[in-house]
Amino acid sequence: MTASNRYDVEIVHLLVSPAHAYFGRAREGAADVPTTDAERVELVAGKGIVGDRFFGKAAHMDAAVTLIAVEALEMMAAELGVGPFDPLLTRRNIVIRGAQLAPLIGTDFALESRGELLRLRAGRPAHPCAWMDQMLAPGAHAAMRGRGGVRCQPLSNGLLHRGPAVLVSPVPLDPGQAGTPTLLRPSRLP
Repeated sequence: MTASNRYDVEIVHLLVSPAHAYFGRAREGAADVPTTDAERVELVAGKGIVGDRFFGKAAHMDAAVTLIAVEALEMMAAELGVGPFDPLLTRRNIVIRGAQLAPLIGTDFALESRGELLRLRAGRPAHPCAWMDQMLAPGAHAAMRGRGGVRCQPLSNGLLHRGPAVLVSPVPLDPGQAGTPTLLRPSRLP
């Protein structure tokens, strides 16, 4: 990975949950599942976060870890005129401050946490689900489009800790745009 772009960031939350709270629950309502806001998590290359619902699931190998910028949630709350959102309700694994995430899509990047470098591949946007209107606030589903974060595949093993970190990117990022919605790419026609 060639990367000369280094950004000081803060890992604000690390979510680990062994079960789905929203997926497949349209009629029953959100499930009451245990969720941990961990001080540290263990990433395993190609599998995800140890103990998380997507760990080792074949259908999610390329998207087992999700990142979101806390600035996006702060901007959404301000736009909707509501108090701050609980970032854990978005069910994103890594909530980060100080990083524009959308330009990372399609690249390999790294998070350096307490001297340990963890490599990830940003595969695709983490689109919001309709549950956001119920869990965060009415209108949150639409407000989260284009800023729901990034779905990633871990490329190396190691520990990631809450607190100060460095994001190492192969592309330039604009930290001032961390919460700004991005235009979603239109589908390519044959």
